[in-house]
Amino acid sequence: DSLTRYHRMSGFNTAWIPGTDHAGIATQIVVERQLQGQGISRHDMGPTPAEARKNFVSKVWEWKEQSGNTITSQMRRMGDSVDWSREYFTMDDKLSKTVTETFVQLYEQGLIYRGKRLVNWDPILQSAVSDLEVESAEEDGNMWHIRYDLVDGSGSLTVATTRPETLLGDVAVMVHPEDERYSALIGKQVHLPLCGRTIPVIADDYVDKAFGTGVVKVTPAHDTNDYAVGQRHQLPIIGVLNLDATINANAPEKYQGLDRFVARKAVVADLEAAGALVEVKKHKLMVPRCARTGQVIEPMLTDQWFVAMNKVSPIDPTGKSIAQKAIDAVQSGEVKFVPENWVNTYNQWMNNITDWCISRQLWWGHQIPAWYDEDGKVYVARNEAEAQAQAPGKTLRRDDDVLDTWYSSALVPFSTMGWPEKTEDYDLYLPSSVLVTGYDIIFFWVARMIMMTT
Repeated sequence: DSLTRYHRMSGFNTAWIPGTDHAGIATQIVVERQLQGQGISRHDMGPTPAEARKNFVSKVWEWKEQSGNTITSQMRRMGDSVDWSREYFTMDDKLSKTVTETFVQLYEQGLIYRGKRLVNWDPILQSAVSDLEVESAEEDGNMWHIRYDLVDGSGSLTVATTRPETLLGDVAVMVHPEDERYSALIGKQVHLPLCGRTIPVIADDYVDKAFGTGVVKVTPAHDTNDYAVGQRHQLPIIGVLNLDATINANAPEKYQGLDRFVARKAVVADLEAAGALVEVKKHKLMVPRCARTGQVIEPMLTDQWFVAMNKVSPIDPTGKSIAQKAIDAVQSGEVKFVPENWVNTYNQWMNNITDWCISRQLWWGHQIPAWYDEDGKVYVARNEAEAQAQAPGKTLRRDDDVLDTWYSSALVPFSTMGWPEKTEDYDLYLPSSVLVTGYDIIFFWVARMIMMTT
């Protein structure tokens, strides 16, 4: 407010743009909890899934009208010197049009794609969540040491794990290639306890020889590092969890349907009964939890939409990726951080950035503008009529997922200025001059605005 008033009185053409995002996960949680208080879920709000979704979204809009304007109401009461004629909400029609347009354009340039990847999964939300929405903290746990017998009868390997229930999806055990204790066993097969399968002993330098027993289990469907190992060694992927974190049909029948933590106790008890549990040690471990629900996050292999961070658009004259252009914008001084030490935080994240998972399995938000035919072929379009024109005579079904809240928020510098039209506001106020924000959303918001604007 002080900056705006000072510059306006100094003769600058000044506009402080007020607005709010739709807070997809947080808002849906609030409304769902209200419904739970009435003894119903969002799925009960209509005779069909489509009707239930429509009625639930209407309920969220009702809540937004009642409670969603608290912040801007406080700003009005304080007399903040903002341009209220330009106030925005990220679900407004004008901004929603920009969201769709950017999605279609980036998809056509190959910078948005759909793929099956391991993501952070919240079993309560039953949605993917961002790395940035996962908070890991040290908690008390156990390290279970489990014996895997060699098929040839020559001995056994002892595997150390903090998640014994994922043993049901093991596809290999792994040792360090330079670990002399196990070098003679590489390439042999072991019996997977409780499962009636045999799996290979492989070597990979990811293994820390000094940690645990120096032998680790490989479960590509349920661990990010194991997934990378599985890709390197072309291992099969066996997922043993349903989306609600119960055990699925890929596991032995006696465990199917059990909650993951109930299954953990059952697996440990059965290992002990079979004489395969060598020992249990107390262990401090980092537990990832969803910042919104507090639930323990599960790495889950699911179909999601991504923005390619390090790929170059075929029509981009700079020959640089989205991430590289955002890095260059700060290095060149085009974008300045105050104080300057936050540049280091920004660069550390940007230089190690991975593709951005932008799909969420929610009902509140911008529904992804993609349709599928009976064969699963995807048609990305600005509206259903445009999608249908790409698939004449075919029956189409729209993607149920919505976009990450931060996707639409990343577009605010130009969506609020009327883009894709070349408006007077667009010419006058873009690029913008100043953003006052919290350091905790440099990744969520600031970096993504820079990426999407450059």
